[in-house]
Amino acid sequence: MAQSNEELQASDLNFQTPEGRKSFWLNIFSVWLGTTMEYVDFALYGLAAGLVFGDVFFPEQTPIIALLSSFATYAVGFLARPLGAIILGRVGDRHGRKVIMVITVGLMGVSTTALGLLPTYRQVGWLAPALLVFLRLCQGFGAGAELSGGAVMLAEFSPVKHRGVVASLIGVGSNTGTLLASSVWLLVLTMPKEQLMTWGWRIPFLISIFIAFFAIFLRRSMQESPVFTAFKERKKREQESVVEAGLDAHEGGWRAFFVMLGLRIGENGPSYIAQSFLVGYVVKALAMEKAVPTTAVLVASFLGFAIIPFSGWLSDRFGRRITYRVFCALLVLYAFPAFALLQSKDPWTVGAVIVVGMGLGSLGIFGVQAAYGVELFGVQHRYSRMAVAKELGSILSGGTAPMVASALLATFNSWIPLATYFAVTAFIGFATTFVAPETRGRDLTLLEDAI
Repeated sequence: MAQSNEELQASDLNFQTPEGRKSFWLNIFSVWLGTTMEYVDFALYGLAAGLVFGDVFFPEQTPIIALLSSFATYAVGFLARPLGAIILGRVGDRHGRKVIMVITVGLMGVSTTALGLLPTYRQVGWLAPALLVFLRLCQGFGAGAELSGGAVMLAEFSPVKHRGVVASLIGVGSNTGTLLASSVWLLVLTMPKEQLMTWGWRIPFLISIFIAFFAIFLRRSMQESPVFTAFKERKKREQESVVEAGLDAHEGGWRAFFVMLGLRIGENGPSYIAQSFLVGYVVKALAMEKAVPTTAVLVASFLGFAIIPFSGWLSDRFGRRITYRVFCALLVLYAFPAFALLQSKDPWTVGAVIVVGMGLGSLGIFGVQAAYGVELFGVQHRYSRMAVAKELGSILSGGTAPMVASALLATFNSWIPLATYFAVTAFIGFATTFVAPETRGRDLTLLEDAI
């Protein structure tokens, strides 16, 4: 696909100068660290919900209902994400990507640290889960614009031919966060149970403040996206023609929005079932040792450093659409054999099931989605519309998936509805690829969407 001179100046030619390359690597590292912060937040909470929060905040419930209650508060955080995407995303479209990325990482860092300071149910009763919900809302508001902003920044900085690989590095940040969270939890779980439930569970949340401070420091040194800078300069020069053409950020078609929504559901539902719900399911429903699923998450996180950029490379080599379609198809095929194998309660088998599920849903498909989502949208509303679509998809699938799966388990006491739910969410993503356009190499300075 032909590229405009403006995009060549904004991405490829920018990378060819020493200053441009320096900005490129600084921004990659800053985005990576901020995304690490986001996923440390959510992975810490997801693991804690499956491992200890039922006992800490809902001690009077049965194990399955306590698990459901824990994941219900987990889902609450996702309810605030679309609001953050709308408000912060629009600011990012109007005033630049950098300012929002500083705000989001600071908000998430403070909220996560505060989780480690919460009183327990035995100390203050109902106020404890109420405060838990409030902090989850704060986390979600910041996270609503973080992941999309990072993907936009990486894609708008990257050379066109390698955009899939570079944008996929947003997934390396999320994977690093999951790795750090699971590593810390593995260490904390070695504590005696009494100490773990009294104060040990607070440690992972409190130490996250160090990552937050460092991320804020780096992001204040970031450069603005060259694509956004070129867009602002062109908008100043062509203000009248842009208005006459009706290309306002609040107008235009919404087909790309719904395509992104479908793609997100196909990724996010399986992802959060694999990396969050299965942890609690293995511990609570299958009564296995907590170290089994936690170790599996750790192993998958290590493998993610290879899987994520490889999937981005595949999308650069073969195209975004076909690569995404294959990953979704594999997730559909994975669902029923995976849950059937979990019933064996064999530690190696259970661990392998979680690793494969995360490799496909939390890592591989996520690596493709980063560049695909950015390329679907025009430059002037890219941040806000992509962020809202992704976060709405998170509510419809990812954030609520552990809660829905827990409710299905509590209602039917069978793994078959769980596998069905997993397969249905993956199939939505698979079906969406048949109406989605191919976007590899698209000019990111274009005002219109790809569809």
